[in-house]
Amino acid sequence: MMKLYLVSLGCAKNLVDSEIMLGDLMKKDWTITNDPAEAEIIIINTCSFIESAVNESIDAILELASFKENGLCKRLIVTGCLPERFREQIANALPEDDIFLGTGAFDKIIHAAEGSMNNLLCILPDPNLITLQKQDTPRVRSSSYMSYIRIAEGCNRNCTYCIIPKLRGKQKSRPIDNIVGEFHSLIKGGVKELILIAQDTTSYGKDLCPPVSFKKLLEKLSNISDNVWIRTLYGHPESIDEYIIRTFAEHNNICSYFDIPIQHVSKSSLKRMGRIYTHDDLCRLYDKIRTLVPDAALRTTIMVGFPGESDKDFKQLLDFIEDVHFDHLGVFIYSDFEDLPSHSLSDHVPKDVAKDRYDQVMSRQKEISLKNNLNHIGRVYKVLVEEKLENDLFIGRTYFQAPEVDGITYINSEQLEIGCFGSVMVTDALEYDLIGEPV
Repeated sequence: MMKLYLVSLGCAKNLVDSEIMLGDLMKKDWTITNDPAEAEIIIINTCSFIESAVNESIDAILELASFKENGLCKRLIVTGCLPERFREQIANALPEDDIFLGTGAFDKIIHAAEGSMNNLLCILPDPNLITLQKQDTPRVRSSSYMSYIRIAEGCNRNCTYCIIPKLRGKQKSRPIDNIVGEFHSLIKGGVKELILIAQDTTSYGKDLCPPVSFKKLLEKLSNISDNVWIRTLYGHPESIDEYIIRTFAEHNNICSYFDIPIQHVSKSSLKRMGRIYTHDDLCRLYDKIRTLVPDAALRTTIMVGFPGESDKDFKQLLDFIEDVHFDHLGVFIYSDFEDLPSHSLSDHVPKDVAKDRYDQVMSRQKEISLKNNLNHIGRVYKVLVEEKLENDLFIGRTYFQAPEVDGITYINSEQLEIGCFGSVMVTDALEYDLIGEPV
């Protein structure tokens, strides 16, 4: 039996691709190992969204390539966004690798692992032509109690800083019954939290014929079981409307968690980015969310250092962060590449200025986060228990803490069941994390 090792880099959407590839490979009765030194097949599923992701992917490839000389590795396979973006250029730069599969070629993973691709080096079919996963598509999930459900692939927007439409193609929503079927299957398998993801989640279904609303999908999924959390990531300010917000408010098993990356708020920056909403639109959106969903947790992602961002633009962004008081906020420094429309824009921001702005945002958000967390002390929350760290100490998450991207809740307890819900009273707070005990 062949042993294989896979490392998945980047976002949750990449993780789903990795789980599906492993599901395909398991059809051959291969064994997954957590030790690359034991693996005969090594797969690196890459990300190339920003410069740091590109560097992380290349570092991982070079590190794992050493096992072709010092381990048992016979084939080194690179998949995903890195080969899709840089194509033959990256293949020529990394001769250690045996084959490169783009984002439209994940279904070729078995042939790539077997070495039956007629010595082809790069497989880069049009990602618009991919076959979307079915409700019964096999996956090797990375968690037994939490799972991502990808409801659509690709994106129809034209943000000037974003390469995703080129890497993933136009938006392609899965049929609603297909998603419902997968949802049923995951619940039967014991999953307690299901997280809906896409590049533009709240635009789900607009490309279907006839169109289907994201609101309808949420309602169908929510009515299946009261005993699971439904969480949504990667919403968009232009596609989240009052009907969607009200659906969050009306269903107790939909987490009151609004992840809406806004990127910026200044008129000039948004125009250059290709985002057509305004500062006032965002204010109205967040006011409506907090009016209709009083316990809403707000998360966003912003970008600093975008070409043309002035001191005035940046101050407006800082003031907005202060006014909204986001529960969670992520920051990117603009990452420039020649294949981006934004590359040709004038007035690129010096790297040291962009880094200083990044530090200012993070410093301010750290203060806001601590203040928000202190308000949780004395309150009791439902928590999904995820891991035992040591004797009498567990970690878990509340509805306002998404996996990987937000803080966690430390739970002082002698015994808790992993993968189950429990009631926890918050007794103390850190900048990003909470501390509590069962009640």
